[in-house]
Amino acid sequence: MLEVWNDTVDGHHLIGSLIIGGAVSLGAFQAAEWLLGMFIDDPRMARTYAMLFGIIGCVVGGAICACLFRPKREVVEDTVDTENLQGVLAALYADYGSRGGVEDLPEAVRSELRELELEEAFLVYERDHVQGDAVALAEHDLGRAGREGVKS
Repeated sequence: MLEVWNDTVDGHHLIGSLIIGGAVSLGAFQAAEWLLGMFIDDPRMARTYAMLFGIIGCVVGGAICACLFRPKREVVEDTVDTENLQGVLAALYADYGSRGGVEDLPEAVRSELRELELEEAFLVYERDHVQGDAVALAEHDLGRAGREGVKS
């Protein structure tokens, strides 16, 4: 297996696809150049139109490879693992801090979170962790302000 453009592929299928794609596109280009050369007097114009057939050959070669080499990944839809999700949320908040609450998000984003069944997880995490952190931070700031006021 190889990693290509952030996807895992079978090396043999990749080589096969390159050979098939190259053969079909180059074959279409060469055949079109030869055929059009018989009907068009200007060889440069025939070659230009033949390039269009070469591009069509690329698409046809891609379709052939898509039929021959089926995807290897399996997409499994499953329920959200809340324990793992809480760990991910903790890591997000540790790395980026609180950027506002779920209530601050546009309705389109909240709707998407609801569809993915993630909105409740964010709300629970915010209720249990972020608000406690904000209270601790506010108490710290008030304490510091009080100490600075005494020094003045």
